[in-house]
Amino acid sequence: MPSSPGPSLLWLGLVLGSVGAALESAVRANSPTEALNVLLIVVDDLRPTLGCYGDKFVRTPNIDQLASHSLLFRNAFAQQAVCAPSRVSFLTGRRPDTTRLYDFNSYWRVHAGNYSTIPQYFKENGYVTMSVGKVFHPGVSSNHSDDSPYSWSIPPYHPSSEKYENTKTCRGHDGELHANLLCPVDVADVPEGTLPDKQSTKEAIRLLEKMTTSTSPFFLAIGYHKPHIPFRYPKEFQKLYPLENITLAPDPQVPAGLPPVAYNPWMDIREREDVQALNISVPYGPIPVDFQRKIRQSYFASVSYLDTQIGHLLSALDDLQLANSTIVVFTSDHGWALGEHGEWAKYSNFDVTTRVPLMFYVPGRTASLLEAGEKLFPYLDPFDSISELMGPGRQAMALVELVSLFPTLAGLAGLQVPPRCPIPSFHVELCREGQNLLKHFRSHDLGEAPYLHGTPRESIAYSQYPRPADSPQWNSDKPSLKDIKVMGYSIRTIDYRYTVWVGFNPDEFLANFSDVHAGELYFVDSDPLQDHNVYNDSQVRDLPQLLMP
Repeated sequence: MPSSPGPSLLWLGLVLGSVGAALESAVRANSPTEALNVLLIVVDDLRPTLGCYGDKFVRTPNIDQLASHSLLFRNAFAQQAVCAPSRVSFLTGRRPDTTRLYDFNSYWRVHAGNYSTIPQYFKENGYVTMSVGKVFHPGVSSNHSDDSPYSWSIPPYHPSSEKYENTKTCRGHDGELHANLLCPVDVADVPEGTLPDKQSTKEAIRLLEKMTTSTSPFFLAIGYHKPHIPFRYPKEFQKLYPLENITLAPDPQVPAGLPPVAYNPWMDIREREDVQALNISVPYGPIPVDFQRKIRQSYFASVSYLDTQIGHLLSALDDLQLANSTIVVFTSDHGWALGEHGEWAKYSNFDVTTRVPLMFYVPGRTASLLEAGEKLFPYLDPFDSISELMGPGRQAMALVELVSLFPTLAGLAGLQVPPRCPIPSFHVELCREGQNLLKHFRSHDLGEAPYLHGTPRESIAYSQYPRPADSPQWNSDKPSLKDIKVMGYSIRTIDYRYTVWVGFNPDEFLANFSDVHAGELYFVDSDPLQDHNVYNDSQVRDLPQLLMP
């Protein structure tokens, strides 16, 4: 059994207070009566660049329509801004220091503890659980099986065209095919004549159709690839975003007070052929302005393409008369920097990479039940100028964490909410480290106030990110466990973001808070973009000492 953890985010918390037959055979005899189904939509690298979050430029009418019938959390944060650790964290309800996954190279059930997952818990409570696309990160971190058979009633589905995502399928100006970052395509010309997210939508709809004849409730998770790089999307979506209308990030320079350990050199971007051709200096060399606009154009185009897939999926939910009986959750594993702080990736503790969209549609709770023949989610075409942005339905302003997804979904579905984890919890298979967000679904708690409920400690979001060294180097973005020497622990409150970079022992999974390498402090009211680090200013120099227990 793993040893007890040393100081970590827990310390910081103390400081601040054949499908048909397979489906049926997989169902337990104690299926809940009149249970609500769950459709969990997980997006890859999506920041809250959405109309429902106030973005008036990006066209996302179908996601906005979902938001108009949902409870939307405006300040939701991931626990680590990289795919595998974040997904394992929110799917187990445990923080990275408990899953002990900071990279892509271990499986928590043998490496840290045999923790239950959200779909596993639903499966054990009579649900048919199904996975489509990228839900768990593929590879070692999900035991090369998407955590089957623990989490899923039937084998997970991956689109056959996934294997072409990083291959030479991007037509360059020279007429040749390249492995580029920017990759608008004619779908008819790519291998198999389709794209992964199109295949995933089609398969998810097929599974929904199967479930209309099932007597058991279902939990269907669908993971979309876009807008993850490369930006490989149907080229017609570029027309939504003419280059002359694309602005740069409001803070495209590396901030003067940013500690070198906090900067990520976006090495995965640099590996793409079109970026290599720019001969950008490492680690800080800026991307030429015209190419910056092209990156932002392709990110926005990818988001609108994603929106159409979600629109088709939700429209099918309507057509199959499942909207009255299905909870829909929409979120992302983390955000992505589009030039802010001179960065083009995730891999940091800033809001732009840790803040994510999070919304829950609960029939009869966040929206009225439908009458016969009524549609809640008619498909909206982003190319149709009539389908302008619509506002969100209900909003919660409190700071929340993705690690809260487990208890909240369980509670909304009427299942027993897993208990809070003891400290340490390595020997406990079923518990959760996140807050239960059910209180925010009470009608009198839904509003615009920054504090809707609870104590200041409940209005805190924790994130962390590992580094191999104090200065940017080739593996700064994605260090393997053995190479981690520094861990950046970050606290986000309604007033500030405070990050401390401390020594870390990867053999013992121990952070040493007396070995401070650097610090960051941003007051978000006056510095919402987090550009002015005041950690070393005289008036706040003693803050770390004041926070010590």
